[in-house]
Amino acid sequence: MEFSEVLDKRRSVRHFNTKLNVSEGDVRAMLLAGITAPTAGNIQPWRFTVVRSLQAREKLSAALHQRWAASAPIVIVVSVDPRPVAARYGDRGEMLYAIQDTAAAAQTMLLKAVDLGLASCWIGAFDENAVREALDISSACTPIAIMPVGYSAESSGRPARRPIDEVTTWL
Repeated sequence: MEFSEVLDKRRSVRHFNTKLNVSEGDVRAMLLAGITAPTAGNIQPWRFTVVRSLQAREKLSAALHQRWAASAPIVIVVSVDPRPVAARYGDRGEMLYAIQDTAAAAQTMLLKAVDLGLASCWIGAFDENAVREALDISSACTPIAIMPVGYSAESSGRPARRPIDEVTTWL
């Protein structure tokens, strides 16, 4: 798929075809895409948790208060361990670079999902401690994005975007 087509097709999907699974190869391709993201000092502070079992997906979706997420055959939790970035870059590394790096990894994974014919949604509204507890994620790591992944059961419509001139300043 051409990159412009990937961008045009990417959207947030909350209804998945529950009869179709996501292959391990596709999951690995998404993870490999994630680790190609830019990263301050090549520190790569991201950590990925792949949630496959129905029991774990249901436990996670209950912690999220978003039950629909369990209908995806996999959920990828993208977390950050800011300690090595902070060690090198101080507060700015911990509070900004680590988050930027991890968000870039999540976005790259979302785009790879589209390239593979999959759909996803970036969930950012959640209680990070509840997610840590549900999945036994280290207290040193902070969940940043939760991405249910599967085959879409929705129509291919897409919400309108604001015009370029409304969000851009030219100097």
